[in-house]
Amino acid sequence: MIVITGATGALNGATVDHLLERVPATEIVVVARDPAKALRFADRGAAVRHGDYADPDSLPAAFEGADQLLLVSSSDPAADAVSLHRNAIAAAVTAGVGRILYTSHQGAASDTPFGPGRDHAATEQLLVESGIPWTSLRNGFYAHSLSWLTGPWRETGVITVPADGPVSWTARADAAEAAAVILTSNDAYDGPTTLTAGAAPTFQEIAAIASEVSGRMIRLVVMDAEEWVAAQVAAGQKEFMVRFLLGMYHAAEQGFFAGVDPLLGTLLNRQPLTARDVLAQPAVH
Repeated sequence: MIVITGATGALNGATVDHLLERVPATEIVVVARDPAKALRFADRGAAVRHGDYADPDSLPAAFEGADQLLLVSSSDPAADAVSLHRNAIAAAVTAGVGRILYTSHQGAASDTPFGPGRDHAATEQLLVESGIPWTSLRNGFYAHSLSWLTGPWRETGVITVPADGPVSWTARADAAEAAAVILTSNDAYDGPTTLTAGAAPTFQEIAAIASEVSGRMIRLVVMDAEEWVAAQVAAGQKEFMVRFLLGMYHAAEQGFFAGVDPLLGTLLNRQPLTARDVLAQPAVH
């Protein structure tokens, strides 16, 4: 049996959709904080159970019978993600889960300036200590983030960032499909498993790509970090979130998102979506 958390979200929800094309619905269990939001899976024959990382007592029964458990990472920047993940992993041990697959991040490291990367590294250590076989799906930075990280460049002709560095922009949809392939594979994927697009362009290179797809010159401006923070806050953004994002740019500058791996394309049996594909899409207003 495959048990999936976070299926009411975009990532693991798409993974469940792919799983339903690969295995009988009776072999799939969806765990949700609000089961009413997972009715579309129940309508297709999957079981739906209540489970909440913040309510540890709800989790062992939610995970019961899992040969494989796909744990989605917490997406709340303000949450104590590691504590929530600790609750889920402890419940998996209690439930006798066969294998844990965890949606991690390519930049998982204890010394990264990007907060979630530190949380992922700490969670992977919890997986090591759990004694359960585990796979950490180290997905590349999700490519749809480019649409807002690059700002209104179509209108302004400028992409403004507080630091530059390579990022292996990876489609969330590709990562979701790859997770389903791994979950239904007879191959063992043990420990950290990197899933990225085939290139890691810098923001300078992103500006050049934007110029090509738009047919006009798009410039990159690298601002002083504190000036960038002040400008973002003045534009109405919360300083907590601005500094959260600043950590991402600094991590890119230090190379934490630079690596690429061919595994994603191999699993998909096609080329993954690229940053160029994202930039070529029409702007969504």
